[in-house]
Amino acid sequence: MDDHSLRSKASEATLLSLMELDPAPIEFPDTDKDLPPLPDQVEGRPVAGSTPSLQSSSTSTALGLSGSGHGAIYYLTRIQRYSSYTFGLFGALHLATTSLIPLAAQSVPASESYLLLAREIYQTPLSEPLLVALPILAHVGSGVALRLLRRSQNRRRYYGEKPPPPSSLFTPNTTAATQQQYSGWPALSTISLSGYVFAAVLAAHVWMNRGLPLAIEGDSANIGLAYVAHGFARHGIVSWLAYAVLLGAGCGHMVWGWAKWAGLAQGAGWVLVRPTGNKAVDRAARKERRRRLIAINAVAAAAAALWAAGGLGVVARGGETLGWVGKLYDGLYSTVPGF
Repeated sequence: MDDHSLRSKASEATLLSLMELDPAPIEFPDTDKDLPPLPDQVEGRPVAGSTPSLQSSSTSTALGLSGSGHGAIYYLTRIQRYSSYTFGLFGALHLATTSLIPLAAQSVPASESYLLLAREIYQTPLSEPLLVALPILAHVGSGVALRLLRRSQNRRRYYGEKPPPPSSLFTPNTTAATQQQYSGWPALSTISLSGYVFAAVLAAHVWMNRGLPLAIEGDSANIGLAYVAHGFARHGIVSWLAYAVLLGAGCGHMVWGWAKWAGLAQGAGWVLVRPTGNKAVDRAARKERRRRLIAINAVAAAAAALWAAGGLGVVARGGETLGWVGKLYDGLYSTVPGF
């Protein structure tokens, strides 16, 4: 045997295998794309244990909807994204009339006229559904649909056309993480969790300030900043708690969501960074991740503080309303359990 063949030799393959690569964060799956088809489905061969209906549905998913080359997840993600842009217009206007103007005027009565003027923009029969109701429903609905569709894809991909019920896969020793893996549910990110909390408190806020007056009085002409101030004066604990959660979850979700759309949240979430073995590279990656995390959270905290400065610092301290308008407000609040 030639002893030269036993000697190690440098090669392109060896050099490439030792190259340093930038660390990539271990994050949740990209919900912007459908799961790739199985190799057998790409080559046109049937998958073992599947039926023709599953094969045809998998093929249509891989090809996309209506020959566009994109699947349902692609369109749902864009509905979720662009609906947030539309709702952002209303959010900016609402921030100005409920916080910035009261903060500048330092008076609830002096700020009411600006709120009434803004309502002529976003509370008309045409603008209210387009700027407020439809974007909210589209954003929340597409987010729920994305989770359901991703779960369906996961279970059909790993268990076939008729996946077994999750209960049949569990044992008394099955951990919570394994149960989530068996069930097929995608991991719940911090952005999604804050979004569901925000949706719940926002629904309560809309009902108290818009739905309840319409249901009882027939209109909300007398509902404004004084109505909110009256609620804080008469029901302080519930009001402070509700608005604190509303501002915290809302500003956190919106700032992190915008950072995600802008590509700034990549590698900034509460995720682990895959080590490379190079201490300098790993240290730089952790430093960059921490810097982005602090920066985005600082913007979210600043947004919440700015909204609270006028909303809680001025409007919440406006005091109760006297006379027949105050009795009207008491009548509306008395219909809500807990007030």
